[in-house]
Amino acid sequence: MDINFEYYKIFYYVAKYKNITKAAGVLKSNQPNVTRVIKLLESQLNCALFIREPRGLKLTEEGKRLYEHVEVACHHLFNAEAELSSLGEGLGGTIEIGVTETALHLYLMDKICEFKKSYPEIKIKIRNNTTPEVIDDLNGGKTDIAFITNPFSVSEKLTSRKMTEFHEILVGGSIYEELAESRKTLKELCSYPLIGLGNGTATYELYKAVFSEAKIDYELDMEVATANLMLPLIQNDLGIGFVPEALAEPLLEKKELVQIDVDMKMPPRDIQMVWDKGVGKSWAAELFIKYLEK
Repeated sequence: MDINFEYYKIFYYVAKYKNITKAAGVLKSNQPNVTRVIKLLESQLNCALFIREPRGLKLTEEGKRLYEHVEVACHHLFNAEAELSSLGEGLGGTIEIGVTETALHLYLMDKICEFKKSYPEIKIKIRNNTTPEVIDDLNGGKTDIAFITNPFSVSEKLTSRKMTEFHEILVGGSIYEELAESRKTLKELCSYPLIGLGNGTATYELYKAVFSEAKIDYELDMEVATANLMLPLIQNDLGIGFVPEALAEPLLEKKELVQIDVDMKMPPRDIQMVWDKGVGKSWAAELFIKYLEK
């Protein structure tokens, strides 16, 4: 099947924006031409790719499957164009990074600051998400490198390396000061509202396993999407929660939080760098990996 790649590029933008007028604007084309190309592509593929709705376009099941592949292909081609253009201008390339909130604040932020001082011309794009979603982006070719926290499982094609270790502690706001006076069991703490990262995160799976060992159900009163959201909620006395010690320390020193001692030692956690050795990367991404491996 010999289909003009330009058709796929136009399909990519229409699928991305779900709007022919907006896609035409980005492509510096016009609505009739974009509509004509989509109809030609549907004819050559022998299937409908879009459903027209009052608020715009919706991908059909066939359209969704095609977009999964076209998105990755366009992503690589656009990055290659940008990299070659940058090299021609004597500038650096681009690094696409996937990272969890915890890994960003406890490890990656400082490393990026150091790296940018040495290589200010290199552009960095960051996708911040949960561990499973960060891994999905890496597997899907949307990022060059991922930085995640354990526990996690990755396919054999991916390589991982431990970059640092961190510990988490249980903290509460000022109204929980009495809890800090003596060591507590997990069972004793069950009567207090617990704040934590929601189902689908590595942190949730870790504490679910820890509580399960103590034969206690891990039930959150308040679920949040990122670690950064936990501290303000805990500060405002909405509950207690396990947070990275390094993030809690400044607030503990200011007496805005109290540390609650637990009779069970919490396992240390790792921040890992993960990448696919079998997939070609920009020279900038390879340089960043080598920089961190020093």
